[in-house]
Amino acid sequence: LAAGAAWAPRLRSSAVPPPVFAAALLALGLVLRLLLAAASVGTRGWYAPFGPTIEAQNEYIPALPALDLGWRPFLDRFAELAATLPIHPSVHPPGLLLTMDLLEVTTPYRMAALMILGGALSLPLVYVLARQLLDEGGARTAALLFAFAPNALLFGVTGTDAFFVTLGLLATIGLLARGVVGQAVGSAMLALASFFSFSLLGVGAWAVFVRALRRGILPAVGVAALAGAILVAFYALLWVETGYSLFGNLEAANYSYHIGVYDIRPYLYWVIGSPAAWMVAIGLPITWYALRSLSLRGDAALALAAVVVIASVGGYTKSETERIWQFLVPFACIAAATTLPVRRTSVVLFLLAAQALLTELLFDTKW
Repeated sequence: LAAGAAWAPRLRSSAVPPPVFAAALLALGLVLRLLLAAASVGTRGWYAPFGPTIEAQNEYIPALPALDLGWRPFLDRFAELAATLPIHPSVHPPGLLLTMDLLEVTTPYRMAALMILGGALSLPLVYVLARQLLDEGGARTAALLFAFAPNALLFGVTGTDAFFVTLGLLATIGLLARGVVGQAVGSAMLALASFFSFSLLGVGAWAVFVRALRRGILPAVGVAALAGAILVAFYALLWVETGYSLFGNLEAANYSYHIGVYDIRPYLYWVIGSPAAWMVAIGLPITWYALRSLSLRGDAALALAAVVVIASVGGYTKSETERIWQFLVPFACIAAATTLPVRRTSVVLFLLAAQALLTELLFDTKW
């Protein structure tokens, strides 16, 4: 981690071509995630959350027998089946379960491989997204911040949310494209991403807010309308073909949330606690510079603040936001990159790496 923090700022050099930077970023981020996950329990940490642990009972592999019905009956009855599934698949749409069945991901090792590799692809995608909004140096800074962000490192190996980050970034890149074709592809990707996690609709909101701040209300409304129309068409087609009920799935997810630990503490606790936990988890230096960008009315920071406020006040996602809101971390890194002085990049990366390592070693969490 220390060596990575010392070497990574060199990748900002203009002598490093963009494709080389993206490849080096992917390799660096993947190695850092694997090393950190092995810091406490060795290589077992790469698959333990999906394997022979108590927590694995809450994950996706135990839910796979429900697919023995066949895809169409499974989707048709998913709203009724959801309450019988482990907690994670019961509060999410069935997209990941279908993907696992298609790819024959039936063991902890295969699940870990899918999540680790799929999640690592988010690293170069952050760079691609940042290049749409910042200059080359700023985009590379944002990508490096994401590579060292503590919760991106800590959950980049041990949970499904890292995989969801990649899906969310693919949608965001398309939604912020200049042409209608790119925006349509991004809208389709947003609809598909929401079939994996309802929370990924938040990336669509962020993209619309950014477009409104940069190009005005009408272009933002146009993208929002396109994304909304494709989203409705996607779920309408899914309902016609399979009987899958989006509203039934939402109702089942809501039920699972309300019988969990989330209701033990009052709503107002989570309004403050959810964003506070997330801002600590993304890395205190990233939060500091992102808040500086917010004070300067940076568009990425303003859009992110709007999404976080809406998510907190809405109260749908309570607890574990340091993991569940991982798809928002790239946006915080982009905001922070606009105010982080280049000369402090190395120091900030060291601080982020130290926070990640101390969290891994000192806190005995389920992930």
